[in-house]
Amino acid sequence: MATRVSYPAEVKMKAIEMRLAGVPVKQVMEELCIRNVTQLKTWMKWYRNGELHRLQQPVGKQYTYGKGPEYESETAELQAENRYLRQQIDILKKYRALERKWYQK
Repeated sequence: MATRVSYPAEVKMKAIEMRLAGVPVKQVMEELCIRNVTQLKTWMKWYRNGELHRLQQPVGKQYTYGKGPEYESETAELQAENRYLRQQIDILKKYRALERKWYQK
């Protein structure tokens, strides 16, 4: 079984900066001793999605069980809650629309 490697946040940010500067993936991996290309892709995805806080969390601890994500500010927490509630409303609207179609048959 492979062991998990924990990279410091500085290495992760350096890898992201190198990729944004156009450095090839293989060269980034060699220079920073990154084992897996998927890891680099994950960091880039987090960077693009504005989830920089995830770069500082340890391996396997992206979200503590049962607690959900930690937010940087109260505003960020309220925005996430607002997004969640809007999704719930959208689901209910879709359900009602499907229910109406089903009863009309």
